[in-house]
Amino acid sequence: MRTISDVFPFLALALAAAVALPASAAVKTEVVEYKDGDQLCEGFLAYDDAVKEKRPGVVVVHEWMGLGDYARERATKLAGLGYVAFAADIYGKGIRAKDYKEAGQLAGKYKGDLPLLRSRGRAAFDTLAKNLRVDPARIFAIGYCFGGTAALELARSGAPLAGAVSFHGGLATKDPADAKNVKGRVLVLHGAADPYVPPAEVAAFQKEMDDAKVDWQMVFYSGAVHSFTNPGSGNDPSKGAAYDAKADRRSWEAMKAFFAEATK
Repeated sequence: MRTISDVFPFLALALAAAVALPASAAVKTEVVEYKDGDQLCEGFLAYDDAVKEKRPGVVVVHEWMGLGDYARERATKLAGLGYVAFAADIYGKGIRAKDYKEAGQLAGKYKGDLPLLRSRGRAAFDTLAKNLRVDPARIFAIGYCFGGTAALELARSGAPLAGAVSFHGGLATKDPADAKNVKGRVLVLHGAADPYVPPAEVAAFQKEMDDAKVDWQMVFYSGAVHSFTNPGSGNDPSKGAAYDAKADRRSWEAMKAFFAEATK
């Protein structure tokens, strides 16, 4: 009688190897308290404990409502890719917007006080860098909408990031000259029809990056408006913010390629 190894020798080897391998551990998550000065913050850590060696880390910065399910879901997804992801808490423990009006006030407070915004981002970076699972020389920052702005400001502050990624974030800054402090690469993933980031702001950002000789990339997604990665944004682009599944998928793949190149 012929066996599977006689007919499909390579398949038999693959099956034997699969049986021999231990089952992959599930992604672990933890709530982590940390401080920025006197302000207590409450972040969210995600990692795969099957990986034993140090690995790259990613600071994930939330949208204008504050740290919630969306940022935590993205951090967990990154952990599944092999990163240690830390969803930052820019506003502070227990401080979350109740509605869009309050979200605008909270986001405006930090966008109007860049030293404070950068300090909150740096506190999250430092917390992640101290994690024993993380290679501190390979830490990225990503953010969504308000968080995209925060990730860029963390880079402008001179934080030792391997790279910063903005998903549909604001690009303006009070002092474009601070781009000279950027140490890593920059990737901006932008809805081509985003009404909240006008062409003049895009052009000013590109000039800022060029003047500082930053290694930057910018990808535009046709028809996509603000908040295109978040299904909670609805499906009506005429409102200026809406989910776009194609842009969401493409931008995630662009981020993965960006990370892979920067960690070679």
